[in-house]
Amino acid sequence: MASVRFDGVTKRFGDVVAVRDLTLEVADREFLVLLGPSGCGKSTALRMIAGLDEPTEGTIMIGDEVVNGIEPRDRDVAMVFQTYALYPHMTVRRNIEFPLKSRKVPHDERQQLVKDATDALGLADLLDRKPAQLSGGQRQRVALARAIVRRPQAFLMDEPLSNLDAKLRVQTRADLIELQARLQTTVVYVTHDQVEAMTMGNRIAIIANGALQQVGPPQSVYERPANLFVAGFIGTPPMNTIAARVAKTGEGISVSLPGAVVPLPAPLAQAVASRDLDEVVVGVRPEHLLLAGDGFVPATVTVVESLGYERNIACRLDDGTLVITRQDMDAPRPAVGEVVRLTTEPEYLHVFDARGGDRIDAP
Repeated sequence: MASVRFDGVTKRFGDVVAVRDLTLEVADREFLVLLGPSGCGKSTALRMIAGLDEPTEGTIMIGDEVVNGIEPRDRDVAMVFQTYALYPHMTVRRNIEFPLKSRKVPHDERQQLVKDATDALGLADLLDRKPAQLSGGQRQRVALARAIVRRPQAFLMDEPLSNLDAKLRVQTRADLIELQARLQTTVVYVTHDQVEAMTMGNRIAIIANGALQQVGPPQSVYERPANLFVAGFIGTPPMNTIAARVAKTGEGISVSLPGAVVPLPAPLAQAVASRDLDEVVVGVRPEHLLLAGDGFVPATVTVVESLGYERNIACRLDDGTLVITRQDMDAPRPAVGEVVRLTTEPEYLHVFDARGGDRIDAP
């Protein structure tokens, strides 16, 4: 296995910059997820590792080797596509062993490698079937077996679960996590699904408009988003964000929200004051925004969603900003149109610079 490294990589298609100055290292045996909305450049980054696209600037390394200009077949990586890309006229066995035959692997060794891959993925009873006779989940496992049978230095996966139904995605996620742990292999996995990213990756690299926004362990990215884009992209529902003005009082720094003035904790107030800001954006996760009779922000309930184990309650603030709070099912259910009061603990407040969107952290 091997590490994968981007060093100042930019990819242009004519006047369009698909990937912009990307510097990122995927450690040996790490499961790293490239996460972002459609068209953000994550699949282009993956294709550059595979050699299907060449960087316009910068270098890509697999292990200790710079692979710029090296043909895809010589990079010793395996790619799993969203569409599976199986040969319809071949049986499962022949699909899986195809990359071994093309590399002239001896017959006995080829059969053992196919057996190891199919046993690992529960395909032993399907070897004589053709792709048309398989379910979507089975076809995906065949595509995975065809990738792992080569024992490459790294696996590249481009939205491999997006064609599966919700139940099968959950099962296949678990299968992939278990498989990667068993094989101890390097995986670079592309998705726009944050649930996949949060549950599968050792680290998440979030990309927007071709640029890396933040990289880190899933929980760290969730708890401390680097900017407003990450705050609004990670989380279901995403973080509530509210435009606010900075108010300096004799007691310190406060933020003026619709219908309320909220003092900031001293360390965070100091960080805001050091930037000499007039406007900020305040963020709070739905699970940390609570309904309380003595809450400091008034809001009007617009929608109540019952999810079986909890409720999502959408509310409008005085200025029309929509916020969402979570509520246990055993709590009194508010009525649509009811005026409620919202509160949170100061340690759950996130503050962002309204000008550039970057996070403001306490020193």
